Amino acid sequence: MNTIDRFVERLKKINIKVALVGNYPWVYLETVNGKRVKETFRGNHGFTAFFIVKDGITWSDRRTVFLKIREMCVIKDTLSQIIENK
Repeated sequence: MNTIDRFVERLKKINIKVALVGNYPWVYLETVNGKRVKETFRGNHGFTAFFIVKDGITWSDRRTVFLKIREMCVIKDTLSQIIENK
């Protein structure tokens, strides 16, 4: 199992669904729990989570990727709570 598969499977276990899209050598974070990631990071066309390099796959910046995932989850959860309270 490679880095990307482990990343996606471990997030699924904590009920976070991510969609990734690839355009060699970039792998972009497309959606988090169905919410589209609109920002760009280390790429011109999306939020780069991984780079495909000669030796395999490397993180673009692990801390920034997880901060973005956390941000996207908090926004969705906060909106859900607001809607439920009305």
